[in-house]
Amino acid sequence: MPTLSTYSVTRDAWKSLKESEIYTLHKARMAVWRHEGAVERVERPTRIDRARSLGYRAKRGFVVVRTRVRRGGSNRPKIMGGRRPRRMAYNKITPKKSIQRIAEERAARKYPNLEVLNSYYVGEDGLYKYYEVIFLDKSAEEIKADKHLDWITEPGNTSRVYRGLTSAGFKGRGLRTGRKGSAKSRPSIRANGRLRR
Repeated sequence: MPTLSTYSVTRDAWKSLKESEIYTLHKARMAVWRHEGAVERVERPTRIDRARSLGYRAKRGFVVVRTRVRRGGSNRPKIMGGRRPRRMAYNKITPKKSIQRIAEERAARKYPNLEVLNSYYVGEDGLYKYYEVIFLDKSAEEIKADKHLDWITEPGNTSRVYRGLTSAGFKGRGLRTGRKGSAKSRPSIRANGRLRR
C-alpha cells in the first residue's frame, strides 16, 4: 500500500468531514470562531492542502485571514399592504455576488495594502459561513523576486478582488466554462448588453 502524503490525508478528511477524525476539532473551532471578530488574521492556514493548491506558500509576503459572513437566504420582511403575493417581491431574492466573493471583499477592505490571491471554505455553523482569504504583500521583496508571483505587482492587478479577478470572481461571472458556448459572458455580461435591470 503506497504511503499517503500529509496533503492527501488532509484533503480526504475534508471531503467527508463528518466521518473524519477532525470533526470533533472542527466543531470546537466553530464555537470559538463565532465569538471572534468578523475578520481575523490567522497564523497558518486551517486547510493547508487547499491553501497550497490556490497558491499559498509559507514565506514572507503571504497573509491568511479568516472571514465570517452570514449564511442562508436574503428574504425581505413581508410587506403589510395591499399587494397580491406575486408583486410583493420579497421571496427568492438572490444576490448578484456569491457569499465567498463578499467575504473576499470584506477582508480586502480591512487590509487595503494587500492584494487578494484566492480564498477557500473552512466551515459553517447555524448562523455564519467561514472562509480563509490568502493575501499577497506587493511591497515584500520576496514577492517581487519570485518569478511566479511578481505579476501581482503590476498596476493592472490592483484591487483585483473588486473586479472579479479571483477564482471565486471568475466563477460568479460565468467564466469557468471554455470559449465555446460562452460568448455572451465574455468579457462580461454588461458588455454584451445582458445585464438584468
